[in-house]
Amino acid sequence: MKPSIPQGTRDFSPSEVRKRQYILQTIRTIFERYGYQPLETPSMENLTTLMGKYGEEGDRLIFKILNNGLHEKKDADKKNLNEEWQKLLEKPYSTPVVTERALRYDLTIPFARYVVMHQHELAFPFRRYQMQPVWRADRPQKGRYREFWQCDCDVVGSTSLINEAELLCIYQSAFHHLAVPQVTVKINSRKLLAGMAAIAGHESQMMDITIAIDKLDKIGWEGVTKELHNRGIDAEGITKIQNIISLSGTNDGILEQLAQLMQEHQCTIGLQGVEELKQTLQYYETLKSSDWSGTIAVDASLARGLNYYTGIIVEVTTAAVKMGSIGGGGRYDDLTGLFGLKGLSGVGISFGVDRIYDVIEELGLFPEALESGCKAMVVNFGGENETYALQVVQQLRNAGIATELYPDAVKFDKQMKYAHKRNIPFVLLLGDEERAQQLISIKDFRTGTQQKLPLAEVIQHLSNE
Repeated sequence: MKPSIPQGTRDFSPSEVRKRQYILQTIRTIFERYGYQPLETPSMENLTTLMGKYGEEGDRLIFKILNNGLHEKKDADKKNLNEEWQKLLEKPYSTPVVTERALRYDLTIPFARYVVMHQHELAFPFRRYQMQPVWRADRPQKGRYREFWQCDCDVVGSTSLINEAELLCIYQSAFHHLAVPQVTVKINSRKLLAGMAAIAGHESQMMDITIAIDKLDKIGWEGVTKELHNRGIDAEGITKIQNIISLSGTNDGILEQLAQLMQEHQCTIGLQGVEELKQTLQYYETLKSSDWSGTIAVDASLARGLNYYTGIIVEVTTAAVKMGSIGGGGRYDDLTGLFGLKGLSGVGISFGVDRIYDVIEELGLFPEALESGCKAMVVNFGGENETYALQVVQQLRNAGIATELYPDAVKFDKQMKYAHKRNIPFVLLLGDEERAQQLISIKDFRTGTQQKLPLAEVIQHLSNE
């Protein structure tokens, strides 16, 4: 049988893992700098924890786990098993006899569940970051996988818009350090979307409108128009929606136009959305770094289709590569209320690590040192030279230089081909002559140059590279 892996999943080579770790460590360092604490939750959650939290389309993408029979505790329960298992063929496959657990869809709902379960142990506001894989039963395509990693940071227990501004700064800092070009962080408010639904005359269908608009980048305005019509939005309402999401100009200009529209229609919730965006951007201007070339842009068409968002929402894209969003998030006023803890507001963002990887890889922006992970390889000439080589290897490692000794005293060409295939930049030659002189011949694979140096100078040279 030819080995394979499930569609929508991937193996990662050593080189790929190093590159992914580079992204994760960069983001982790920034999270820690802003006071966020690490958290991990189980890969699987109870199905009741996840269902109904992501909207109609999100629920359909949850990977459910079939029961394995261990839950059958009583003989009386087994009498109904044949009848119940027939439901396996009936959507949505959610009868408890068939499935009670599921792979997590994102990191936000498990985080809310954790906060509720541990509320008496936590100091609020509680800031956490989480870096773990999630699973979605989606159709695999470029930039979209069934198993992928998310990097989230959230703060709960505070309604201050300083949190939103700091999250914008975290995006700014991360993409600056990762050198991702042409980044735009789009920002909007669900309160503005609610105001737009009211202006369109369909206030009660705000979620229907949001779900349709969220597909704008995928299906275009013509497709969105068709979906809005199918969801019962009349032609006049669709025109008003189009006029609002088509607003353009500077951030201040767009917000001024939105404020006028909300004022004209006496839409209080829409005006709240405008004021919150203005305040967030004011905080951001105070906190931001001056050395970032990216853009923060107010975008009235930004929707974010998840049900739990209630305030400011954000989404990150890059124009440098044809790719979907590489980050997103927003404010949720009562997410923990889903699990019985009312009145605990939160806000958070997520980094799409897999898409960020694809962007950096396509643009060739990863540091060259990540290709190998090992800086030097010592050639094994065998005999007494091998003993000398072992001593040198240990001293190089003690100096913090990633070094390996080829374990077998095989032909020189074979060892050199190995170093070349591994992309190891330096090869150290310790033959009879070098051992006698207590020197080391160091060959730079990148330039082809070779020189003979004492160990102390080799350590200094490699440390500076």
